[in-house]
Amino acid sequence: MSYDDEIKLLHEKACAEVKNDYRDPKTGYVVFTKVYHLARGFCCGSGCRHCPFNHENVGKNSRKSVSL
Repeated sequence: MSYDDEIKLLHEKACAEVKNDYRDPKTGYVVFTKVYHLARGFCCGSGCRHCPFNHENVGKNSRKSVSL
């Protein structure tokens, strides 16, 4: 299973369980889910992996990758 597939499965499971986050299997970092972002209600501009707001507040020069 690819890393992207593993992330997708972890995210879907966390969302189905109405969880705000999950642990990235490669880095161990906490990653916010779509559930969390929707509850917050806006894009924070940090380039979050599962931003449901199309990264609308992420600047052009952001260091973070916004893929996935």
